[in-house]
Amino acid sequence: MGAVMMTDAGSLCLPADDRFSLKDGERVDFVGEHQRFGIIQSDEVFSFSLDALFLGQFATVHSSDRVIDLGTGNGILPLLLLNRAYQPKQVIGVEIQPRLADMATRSVLGNGLQKKIEIVRLDLKNAVWQFGAEQFDLVVSNPPYRPQAAGDASQNEHKRIAKHEIYCTLEEVIGTAARLVKTGGKVAFVHRADRLVDVLFQMRINKVEPKRLRLVHPYIDREPSLVLVEGIKNGGPELRILPPLIVHEQEGTYTAEIKELYARS
Repeated sequence: MGAVMMTDAGSLCLPADDRFSLKDGERVDFVGEHQRFGIIQSDEVFSFSLDALFLGQFATVHSSDRVIDLGTGNGILPLLLLNRAYQPKQVIGVEIQPRLADMATRSVLGNGLQKKIEIVRLDLKNAVWQFGAEQFDLVVSNPPYRPQAAGDASQNEHKRIAKHEIYCTLEEVIGTAARLVKTGGKVAFVHRADRLVDVLFQMRINKVEPKRLRLVHPYIDREPSLVLVEGIKNGGPELRILPPLIVHEQEGTYTAEIKELYARS
């Protein structure tokens, strides 16, 4: 299955930036240093959150890297990775939902990044068949956090799929990542802190040895809500636990580190 391309304009509305082709209910938000990249968003689907910003800064990236993002959504992680000091050579974003894949593709086109980013509409469980085993230097993923049974019936379909393991489980995401990455390559995830044992267990049994871990706390005196983990395929056992990332100083006020992250992202 090739890259998803926009085949019709649909119901266009006046774009905020004429580089981007927008449909009803869509807007362009800007990310990256000096707001260098535009990304198409809509309140009708699951927009990106701080989780993606954290992972986009946490993952280890080199300029020669070929990267794949499993479950790219509207394509935020590929843009954030290209905002890094050392831009990867290529980023492929895999997304199963047609609407999100289309939005991500139009964001790539609007930014003129067709030579650097490819968006592929695909079930990530078929990614090894599509791209081949051990073809990537880095695999990143911000996968659904909750088991399917925990789904909220009040959410729309796009948000349920983004938040709950409807189309893929944690085991399937990590197993696929492990097969896609080269020996010595890296795999990086953001996930709920209360599923840390599941993440580390699945990484190790798939021969991706956890190497770096950072817990994210909403406040300094609260339990962590998220965890960032990076592992190396067929790496030796040695885990570095980094200082915690604190999001808020007080209600409505970000810490200096989060403000700096926003400025960079």
